[in-house]
Amino acid sequence: MLLEKTNIGKVLADLKTKESNSQDMYKDVNEIFNTKANQRIRQNIVQGIWRDIHHFDFDLLEYKNIYHLNHIKKICIDYRLRFLDSKYFKGDIPTEALATIKRLEEQHGIELKGFKIIAPSRLFKLKDKDDPLLFASMGNNYFYLIHKWGNDLHPLRKVLVWPFKNIVNLALLVFVLSYLLTLIIPMGLFPPSNSGFEFWILFFFMFKSITAVVIFYGFALGKNFNPAIWNSKYFNS
Repeated sequence: MLLEKTNIGKVLADLKTKESNSQDMYKDVNEIFNTKANQRIRQNIVQGIWRDIHHFDFDLLEYKNIYHLNHIKKICIDYRLRFLDSKYFKGDIPTEALATIKRLEEQHGIELKGFKIIAPSRLFKLKDKDDPLLFASMGNNYFYLIHKWGNDLHPLRKVLVWPFKNIVNLALLVFVLSYLLTLIIPMGLFPPSNSGFEFWILFFFMFKSITAVVIFYGFALGKNFNPAIWNSKYFNS
């Protein structure tokens, strides 16, 4: 009787089946590959090597995630945000964002590089809790929103940063603030008069004082108006 030849491949497969749980093994291997992919993707984000165009499969894209640069610029100016290369971002990139990038790469058969992020200025220097948005370039000033994380912006942020949109808004705020502060100062501090001239002198003094404080603050801290900083990589702007 001839002995059957040993199929070492089958023996190996039987041993794996006998001594290991295939589900756990798949999970371990999948985790190893995901870890390597995440490291590569994170490195691409941190290095910020720019790529003007990613050749996405348009049929697989979600239209709601496609934005033109003009849309992004308007939002950044209205809410005093910055739109900069990901290499300037100092916050944490969540695992969900890495997973989304990996899924897009697999779907479209490309490697994503050259990311942009919308976030408050502080997030490009210090960690913060506000909401960054991660984009990839599609070419021709179009960008694809990949992932958003963190908390939403304060509901009054647009109102609070309105004075910094331009010098007219700022001057109007100073004018109104000066007028309101003048109104609450008791006129009894001055000799009685029917001309009302004292009110306008006090208002002019208040307006000059607040203007001086605003100018000093602006120059001392190197601040600028929203249209000048939305895509600026410099801290003192």
